[in-house]
Amino acid sequence: MTIGQFRNDAARLRFLRAYDTVLDRLWPGPRKAVDAPTAFGITRVYRSGSGSGSPIVLLPGAGGNSLMWHRYVPALGAHREVITVDTIGEPGASVQQAPMRDGHDGAAWLDQLLTALDLTSAHIVGCSYGGWLALNHAIDITPDRIASLTLLDPAGFAHPGPRFYRWMIAGALAGLAPRPLRPRLARLVTNHTVLERELMSLALPAAAYRRRLPPATLFTDHDLQRLRTPAQFLLGAHSALHDARQVADRLADRAPDALVEVVPGAGHALPMDRPELVTDRILRFTTT
Repeated sequence: MTIGQFRNDAARLRFLRAYDTVLDRLWPGPRKAVDAPTAFGITRVYRSGSGSGSPIVLLPGAGGNSLMWHRYVPALGAHREVITVDTIGEPGASVQQAPMRDGHDGAAWLDQLLTALDLTSAHIVGCSYGGWLALNHAIDITPDRIASLTLLDPAGFAHPGPRFYRWMIAGALAGLAPRPLRPRLARLVTNHTVLERELMSLALPAAAYRRRLPPATLFTDHDLQRLRTPAQFLLGAHSALHDARQVADRLADRAPDALVEVVPGAGHALPMDRPELVTDRILRFTTT
């Protein structure tokens, strides 16, 4: 496996110019960019917000970066410091320098990132692939520094199938539709990401990025039984990745201490489909 990178320097610069433009337009309030060293490369994070207690660390889904969380920063940052992450190996401002081969490497990268940021305790929120990385960390690594996990329709409970790829294609096509049609199409395909005009503008320059991260392998029953970190799972009722009810039933059996909620009116793009609910659940879980 090689490392994730842009096709060439011109493509990288084109993306970063677009990225910085969208970041300046969307980011709510002050931020501090930090480039944290790990064995897998330099990871860019943005530190925002204020407040006491363990910070909230936000991990995006596959193909995403810190920008997907821009609507969450004001509400979460009013209570705690918020750290948004450009996951190594995804199109963003991070630079991958060594391959990530499997979930164990993903867990090691996240642990090294928390160490580089000098975080002895953090609330981790992970969406989709970011949820898979966070859950691997909680299972693989001594979880002392993780105050809680909030996993938003995490990967690792079913292999992506035809339904998932149809959902992705439908979302891409909806994003190309005339703007007045997009709200209706977003509801139809259960993917409100298509309404994020600024984020969608990054899709074309991001297509020049060659992603080389490992697939989200499935968690075994033994893996789930090893989970000791306080965790909540929010599952999109209409997720195209897995059967949310089956995942909920399995978690109730194998990780009975975890909180599990199947969210109506939401699909795999749960943070975009139901942002108010997700914000409420994060704040509720991180203040108990």
